[in-house]
Amino acid sequence: MSEHGYYLEDLRPGMSAVFGKTITEADILMFAGVSGDTNPVHLNEEFAGGTQFRGRIAHGMLTASLISTVIGTKLPGPGCVYISQTLRFMAPVRAGDTVRAQVEIKEVNVEKRRVTMETTCLVNANPVLTGEAVILVQRRPTG
Repeated sequence: MSEHGYYLEDLRPGMSAVFGKTITEADILMFAGVSGDTNPVHLNEEFAGGTQFRGRIAHGMLTASLISTVIGTKLPGPGCVYISQTLRFMAPVRAGDTVRAQVEIKEVNVEKRRVTMETTCLVNANPVLTGEAVILVQRRPTG
């Protein structure tokens, strides 16, 4: 892989990449500040304790952003552009959980320069988020 990332011609179904991160209290507070999502289920223990989650949880989109990290930095990597992403939230993520975001190429459409990827986030090998991404990838420069 070059500094640019993978080019379309380098990609094949079955290729995969992973990024892991332990979610901290600071991550949750900073995400609330950056996104403006101050839902008390993320920030107020007393409020969150009275919900189905029985305590504070991380923002779902914070967890989903780790998929973007894998795609933008590893596979296909720098130079690619998101077209779409579906998300299905399966379980909450809490401060202290280590999230393993993984992507696997399912299809490469050379004509349209699109790559379809299965996307998953796991905590302790249990899926907390699943989905599918479609990514636009540059062709290798000629000449």
